[in-house]
Amino acid sequence: MKKKNLRKTILKIHKVLGLVTGVVLFIVAITGCLWVFKEEIEGFSDTYKNVTSREVNFLSASTIKAIAEKEIPNKEIHGVVYGAKNEALEVIFYEATPKLFYQSLFLNPYTGEVLKRIDHDSGFFAFVLKGHMRLWLPEAIGSRVVSYSILLFFTILITGLFLWWPKKKKNRAQRFKFQWKETTRWKRKNFDLHTIVGFYVSSFSLIFAFTGCVMAFNWFYFIAYKATGGNKDPRFVTPNSKNIVTANNQNTYDQLIPQLYKKHKEAKTFELHYPANDSTSILVEMSNSEGLYYNMDYLFFDQNTLEEIETNSIYGKYENADFADKVIRMNYDIHIGSIGGILGKFIAFFTSLICASLPMSGILLWYGRKFK
Repeated sequence: MKKKNLRKTILKIHKVLGLVTGVVLFIVAITGCLWVFKEEIEGFSDTYKNVTSREVNFLSASTIKAIAEKEIPNKEIHGVVYGAKNEALEVIFYEATPKLFYQSLFLNPYTGEVLKRIDHDSGFFAFVLKGHMRLWLPEAIGSRVVSYSILLFFTILITGLFLWWPKKKKNRAQRFKFQWKETTRWKRKNFDLHTIVGFYVSSFSLIFAFTGCVMAFNWFYFIAYKATGGNKDPRFVTPNSKNIVTANNQNTYDQLIPQLYKKHKEAKTFELHYPANDSTSILVEMSNSEGLYYNMDYLFFDQNTLEEIETNSIYGKYENADFADKVIRMNYDIHIGSIGGILGKFIAFFTSLICASLPMSGILLWYGRKFK
């Protein structure tokens, strides 16, 4: 009797949470599905990034900065991405307040010619991301609704797994595969689609929900880091320079990128961040793999001497990362499936697509039982 009451209680929790969050989870899953192959889709039309390679150095970082600021005045440069010798430079402008400004200028690294200007806050994928992050609602409202819905999704998945387990041993085979006949009614088919398909994607769904919560909640992020044995500063910390920049030693970052190209020949890209003031260090994000972020090296340099500065943050050199650091640094790559290459992206795509179907089949189950 107690087991029967427990099952009824769990079913009620599963049903209520599913109905409350169903629309939100559907939107988040569909938009996540569309986002997975963003880079591959955009790659079909990015020929503007190609330039003719030359046996000369790129324009200096200070010259690039002056050209970009003239093209887009009164906006803050987030960083400059340097790629291969036959690729355009990308100058990224980003300001979160008072209104989001997120644009990129693509420049010829040898001549400074502006090849293209892109507004990342408009277009199809910007629309998709706004739906995924905040349901196209104002940020303060939409982001909270999405965050807590994903947190509740954990409970939905766990209660669903409990309910998936059949009460009778002879019915277990029916929960692993479809056994449809010509006489099978659509209600049974819908039930099987919800339970069998839901079971097979549940493990991946839990992973994607977990990584989503790491990005959504600071407290979840810190708990995840500490629970895996982390003992460094989990925040992104830019250390200060050891020396104050003098008038004779300004723009030392002009020398930095050529040095890094010679020292790290296997690197894919270098993203230079101009120092915010005279006391902060110069940050360079060095990418070591195409399409992956977790194994990037975050390098900090003294503005005056270009001496490399070590950091106690998890965002330093990847070779110094321990297990807990890697778990956090891999979070985004796991969330979009890129950690597993093209296969991982397909898994993320189909998992998201199936997750979008679960609220629909669940609502049909509820409706059929409620109204017979």
